[in-house]
This record gives sequence, C-alpha cells and structure tokens, in this order.
Amino acid sequence: SPPQRRRRDMFTKMLTRAVSRMHIRAHACPSASASSASSRAPARVASGGAHASSASAAMARGQPVRRLCRARTVTTRANADGTDGDARDDAADEGSGDAKAPARRKRVLSGVQPTGSIHLGNYFGAIRNYVKLQDDYDAFYCVVDLHAITSGAHDPRELEASTRMSAGIYLAAGVDPSKANVFVQSHVPAHSELAWLLNCATPIGWLEKMIQFKEKARKAGEDVSVGLLDYPVLMAADILLYKADLVPVGEDQRQHLELTRDIAGRVNSLYGGKKWKKMKGKAPSGRSRGGDVLLVPEAFTPKEGGRVMSLTDGSSKMSKSNPAEGSRINVLDTPDEISKKIKRCKTDTFEGLEFGNPERPESQNLLTMYQLCTGLSQEEVIAECGTMRWGDFKPKLTEAVIDHLSPIQGRYKEIMDEPGYLEGVLRDGADKANEVANITIRDVRDALGFYQPR
Repeated sequence: SPPQRRRRDMFTKMLTRAVSRMHIRAHACPSASASSASSRAPARVASGGAHASSASAAMARGQPVRRLCRARTVTTRANADGTDGDARDDAADEGSGDAKAPARRKRVLSGVQPTGSIHLGNYFGAIRNYVKLQDDYDAFYCVVDLHAITSGAHDPRELEASTRMSAGIYLAAGVDPSKANVFVQSHVPAHSELAWLLNCATPIGWLEKMIQFKEKARKAGEDVSVGLLDYPVLMAADILLYKADLVPVGEDQRQHLELTRDIAGRVNSLYGGKKWKKMKGKAPSGRSRGGDVLLVPEAFTPKEGGRVMSLTDGSSKMSKSNPAEGSRINVLDTPDEISKKIKRCKTDTFEGLEFGNPERPESQNLLTMYQLCTGLSQEEVIAECGTMRWGDFKPKLTEAVIDHLSPIQGRYKEIMDEPGYLEGVLRDGADKANEVANITIRDVRDALGFYQPR
C-alpha cells in the first residue's frame, strides 16, 4: 500500500544517511600512522556498505532491520587486527583518558618475609633473580612484614630489625633502587584493604585445600591462627595490587599463585566485564569501565636454584622455620659459621658425587650449591668434583660459598653504616608503590560499587 511504501522509503533514507556519516568518521579518524589509517578505514567502509545493502534487501521484503543495524555497529568497532573495539578500550592503561597510552613495561612483583635471617635458599631462589629481572621489567620488590606475623606469636623488636636487614640484603645483593622499587609491605595500606575485599569473594573451601595450611594446621592443632588460613589471600592482594605480569615463585608456592589466578578470575567474573561496563563512563584510574578488574599474573620459576635444600635433609627445602640453625647457611653468616655448618652437613655413603640421582638428595643439593656459587655448568662441576670424596669436597664448597657471599656482606655493612640511606630508599619505594597500588584499589572499589567522591 502507499503508506507502507512511504515508510519503507523513509527508513531507507535514514539508514543511508547513517551509513554515510559512518563512512566520514572512518576516513577522518586519526591513527598512529598513515598506513594503519588507510588499512583500517576501507575495512569499516566495506563492512558498513555490506550491512547497508543487506538492510535494504530486508526492508524490500518487509523484514525488520533493527538486528542488522546492531550487527553493523558491532562490526564497525572491530580493530584492524581482529580484536573487539570494546576489548581495546578495556585494555587501555590506567590514566590514559581518551588517548591511547603507550604500552607500559611488563611488571614483576616479589617479596621475602623478614622472619629470621635470609639464607641461601632465599638468595638463590628469589633475590638473585630480582637482580636479573630489574633490567627488563618494571620491578617491585617488597619486604612482606605483614606475612611475618602469620603465626600470631612474633617478637616485635625482632620483626623491626629483620625488616631493615632484609631490605639491606636486597640492596647488597645487587637490587638497584634506580631500576627497582624496594619497599616494606605494611607501608602500603592498600595491601590490607585489597586482602579484605578479596576475602569476601574467596570461598573458604579454596583456602582449606592449601597444602601448607593442612600441614601446619595439623601441627598447631586448635592454636592454628586465622592468619595461617588466610595469608594466601594477602599474597594474592600483594600480587594483584601492582598488576604484576610476572611473579617469581618456588615450586612450593605455585599452588598459592594458582589460587591468586583463581581469585582474580572470580573477581573479574563477579564484578568485571559487562557488569562493570553498565556503570558507564570512566573508572577512577581513567580507563573505560568494563573488561577485567584485576590482571591475572603468570608464574616464573627459575630453572636452577629454585629450591636450595636443607643441610640436614637434602629432601627438604632450606627454611627459616626449621629450628635447627645448622640446616641453613644465612647470607650474613661469618666464614667460621659457614665452615662449621658445611662440615656437619648430612652426606651419604656412595662413592663419588653426582647430579640427578634420586637416591642421593644430599649429593644433588651440595653440588647444586657449589654450581650456583661458582657459576659453573653441571658438566664442569662433575668434571672438577665428580670423583671426589666428601672429605675433599666440603672444604672446596666452603671456600666457594664464602667467596660468593663476601662481597655481599661487605656491601651490606656499607649500606647499614650510611645514615639515612636505607630509610630513603624504602621511603621512595613506598611512594611509588602507593601510587600504583592506589590506582588499582580505587578501580576495585569502583567495580564493587563503593562510593568514592571524585
């Protein structure tokens, strides 16, 4: 009928004008380079034209065009590389506003508890890798003093002294404050706040499955603290606050990192994506609402030296919690102390020395320690020491350990003797850490619906 034809004609004109405006925007849209603009704009024009012809055909048949128009809108937001335009907006770095920010360096986050003295296991498994990673990553290394009170019965004076000592060893071992941010965990309040927010999204069953909790709770019985159950959530908060891309962990901590990934995924599922995007506008950080609230991190496990084992049991890791002082070599041990511990360390009755024999964990451990201290390959170590007896090898190992630790101990003394130096490094590190952490915590509050005055 004539009225129907008039309505079809009117809709055809409206759609044609909309497609024309889209063509203009596609050609006029600024881009990073002329080549990318020329490759992107024709794709949008062709896409829009295809949908326009489809819509016209549909109208000619008297079919609704709303769904086709919606499909055209989604298609025109596609990037040249095939990714969704919404995802591009959500991936924009914090504080970018409407302009696309330059990609930030990948970030690494790690820390060591200031309980007791830092030993060779901490040094080779963690701190030495800090030095290697600081050149290629935006590095955040903290002394995790909040984790040090997990058991609920610590010595306050010892905690304060151990915190300063741990930070001093970081620097003495080669962590450079001009390349990495060194700070104390409790100096960044967002750690505790995010831990609470994550607690409220974490099923308790996940925490009860943690192997370390099961083992320690079995020993502690009814005296086991809530902190022991909950510290993996604090660990997750430590990592997620800084949007860490990479987290150096030993094999014994991989389960906790997987829990961190699970918690981040749960928060993103509960509060991110379309749910966050429906709030519209910008998040406090300046990024568009939507997408992931928290970045899911990846683990980094060193191929060598990830786990240095106990001197009294080659099948158990070197640990601060072991009451036997002779089970570990501390970074600040004197040459006499190192010599006595190696003389008394456990060995076996086999002839010669070898790597890779599961029946000889002590041989594996002590040869690995020698390899790490000397920088030799396994083949070179075996060529040099494979036929030795323990009585000949132990003095050689003692010398290698003392020679490796001596420069670190000398630098540590210089750092601790310089008034105000360590405090200044930690203050600067905390300032930078707070700046980054506060961006994350504000976005998390926003996604969870907390009122925040702008």
